[in-house]
Amino acid sequence: MPTTSPARSSHSSAAKSLLGRDLITVADLSVDEILSIFDLAARTKADLRAWRRALDGRAVVMLFEKDSLRTKVAFEVGVSRMGGHAIYHNHMDCRIGERESVSDYARNLERFADCIIARTFGHDVICELAQTSRVPVINALTEKYHPCQALTDLFTLREQLGTLDGASIAFVGDGNNVCHSLMLCSVMLGVDITVIAPKGYAPDEDVVEKAQGFAAASGATITLTSDLGAVEGVSAVYTDAWVSMGFEAEAAQRHVAFASYQVTPELMQRAGKQALFMHCLPAHRGFEVVPEVIDSESSIVFEQAENRMHVQNSILLHLLGDGS
Repeated sequence: MPTTSPARSSHSSAAKSLLGRDLITVADLSVDEILSIFDLAARTKADLRAWRRALDGRAVVMLFEKDSLRTKVAFEVGVSRMGGHAIYHNHMDCRIGERESVSDYARNLERFADCIIARTFGHDVICELAQTSRVPVINALTEKYHPCQALTDLFTLREQLGTLDGASIAFVGDGNNVCHSLMLCSVMLGVDITVIAPKGYAPDEDVVEKAQGFAAASGATITLTSDLGAVEGVSAVYTDAWVSMGFEAEAAQRHVAFASYQVTPELMQRAGKQALFMHCLPAHRGFEVVPEVIDSESSIVFEQAENRMHVQNSILLHLLGDGS
């Protein structure tokens, strides 16, 4: 008689399949691997002290070209609480690849560290790090994708709803890196997603095409529209900053383009009483969302923020070999 359920056995196999791999985009993962990450995140969240020796003797290097609060602190605190050591290397003044080549960077760091966590402007930089490095590389955000955020978002939504069966998300705003990863992760898990963006700010066509392939397999739907009425009946309304890091020069035109896409109590009412409010943070109150929404009982933004550590802990344990 087996001692584990088929689902648990499948997730255990998925955990082993992630050993030593990179996480560059959610599309790198299978559905079983995502669920395995979720299951371990729930276990570490329930009792993080039980994992206090899980990363003993392990070191991770964090290379960040952009500002960070949640990603940086969540990785640093999470690694520390599991007995490892995180080294932060600020690259906001000197981009990765400027002082020495990206490949040389990777070949040096793989000799010192067990994992490289990088937040870069160009997606090509993180890809080159991963192609060159012999240790796992984790994408902590690029202009194209933000996989740690999307995994946390779907984990948090499942935690709040109890299940993702029948769940749906409306993303209101810029079709940016967060939108890209959220769209991929949602449809992979069978969650319907609607992206509501002004004309000219829809998600990239190549990402939409990739997501449509996953949606065909899961049965989920993808809707792209500029009509705010599409929020009706969704499980969650999600928004992000109108001006992402690296697009500050477009601030004035973006504020005009997105002015009518603010998440207000009226928009949440159109979504319905069941709708939760989500935001990856930082939030610009009075722009993409008003205080009455982000501080309301329907808001789960700080649950998302807390869960960044638990999901990122799970990712590290899977890639470094303690995700069983």
